[in-house]
Amino acid sequence: MNEPRVAIFTGNYNHIQDGVSLTLNRLVAYLESQDIPVIIFGPTIDEPAIDHEGEFVPVPSVPVPGRPEYRITVGFPESAQKRLQEFKPTLVHLATPDVLGFRAMRWAQANNIQIVASYHTHFTSYLKYYNLGMLKMLGWKYLAWFYSQCKHIYVPSPSMADELNEEGIKDGVRIWARGVNTDEFNPRHRDMAWRRSAGFDDSDVIVTFVSRLVWEKNLQTFVDTIKKLQLEDPHIRAMVVGDGPAKKELEHMLPGAHFTGFITGTDLSRAYASSDVFLFPSETETFGNVTLEAMSSGLPCVVADATGSRSLVESGVNGFLAPPRDTHEFAKCISKIAHDSQLQERMSKAARQKALAYSWENVNSKLVENYREALREPRPELKF
Repeated sequence: MNEPRVAIFTGNYNHIQDGVSLTLNRLVAYLESQDIPVIIFGPTIDEPAIDHEGEFVPVPSVPVPGRPEYRITVGFPESAQKRLQEFKPTLVHLATPDVLGFRAMRWAQANNIQIVASYHTHFTSYLKYYNLGMLKMLGWKYLAWFYSQCKHIYVPSPSMADELNEEGIKDGVRIWARGVNTDEFNPRHRDMAWRRSAGFDDSDVIVTFVSRLVWEKNLQTFVDTIKKLQLEDPHIRAMVVGDGPAKKELEHMLPGAHFTGFITGTDLSRAYASSDVFLFPSETETFGNVTLEAMSSGLPCVVADATGSRSLVESGVNGFLAPPRDTHEFAKCISKIAHDSQLQERMSKAARQKALAYSWENVNSKLVENYREALREPRPELKF
């Protein structure tokens, strides 16, 4: 059997810090720790946000219209193909179904190299935010065609696997969950002095949102929920952690909220643990890394009953699931937690306990097992 020599092709590895880039960088660090050769191809910028892991080969790209912080690959140049040929991969891992992913797929097929893919971004769920909902069916048709040529498709949650199955993507779907550093995200980082310095009273119930600040995360539902809660109880306060193009508008809409901006490390750990409830109304997640970090920090989580989030939150146990965009139900769930200290404590312990089952070591070792299994199997057939 061929040993894994992995070539990863992605639309985001170092130019912006988000769930995709962090997950792939952790994977590469793990592969290298196991002495598994790996190389990564993707777009970049002059001053990338991440000091990336492993050998990275940049490819040409252009900014996404209207969202210039993201990039679209536009080709797979000969110089990059030459480096790939020199590397001699036994496995091609496609992390994005874009131009680069397509070109890498065709290269692998021409060279009889096994192909696997991972599904990180719920692309079709974003279309409605750009008034492109009519393209959803075409989007799924392309994704079904693309992934039908991959031996495995790694998805982060069972609910995401179910949705792919409903859209006709059934063969080879495997779970590649996400992990969390339970020491870094830990209730012991709660800091009452920090809360006071941020303008919170000890009696305040801090409802926190953590993510990149883009409207696709259902920020409007967060705003409306906070406003509804504060009409009934002024001690319910909002904290927003993150940065992005929607930040200025959000600051205007929630003038009483505390905005931390983009933070990492101990600052992020402290912000999570010093909160009381995590509110995440996004319905575009394939997993929900921030929800898992909040759980690990001991926060009851109130999230949208949607793909990804529902795989982490057990309604009534470690938080609540609310119908997407249902402001009334989100507010009702948070109010239950805010006004019942015993319920809050019970959910906090349950959230922490569930998070302890997720470790990056276990998650990525399982992926390597899947890699080895794929290398023993026949190559998928070429489709035009």
